Amino acid sequence: MQTHMAVHADPTRGTDMQGSGAEPAASDVLAAIVASLEDDKAEDLAVIDLRGRTEIADYMVVVSGRSSRQVIAMSEKLVDRLKRGLGRSARMEGKDQGDWVLIDAGDVIVHVFRPEVRDFYQIEKMWAGTPGTAAAAGD
Repeated sequence: MQTHMAVHADPTRGTDMQGSGAEPAASDVLAAIVASLEDDKAEDLAVIDLRGRTEIADYMVVVSGRSSRQVIAMSEKLVDRLKRGLGRSARMEGKDQGDWVLIDAGDVIVHVFRPEVRDFYQIEKMWAGTPGTAAAAGD
């Protein structure tokens, strides 16, 4: 069972770091990601705090899009916004199919699913019962 967590995303946070050579903090990257996904009408957004539990990233974001077209569009816009806003390059896999797109933004891993695919893989269950699993407000 997930608890609700308010995620206050300010898409302008961290933009002053662009060009300064400083890497944006994981929380700034997370805020930019959440803002982008919310702007694109993502559904069932869940933020999973991975700090202290794995070396792969500090946060994982899992979200659904209503169709393959929306999954692809949200993913492309997210990668573009991270590059323009934070100067952060992100790798993307799965865009061609549009069922499940994985975006590796370094400190934050993003999974964008079609609802049926998300239900099938149930990626959040891997983290069920562990501290830090939360859904964003507004779902």
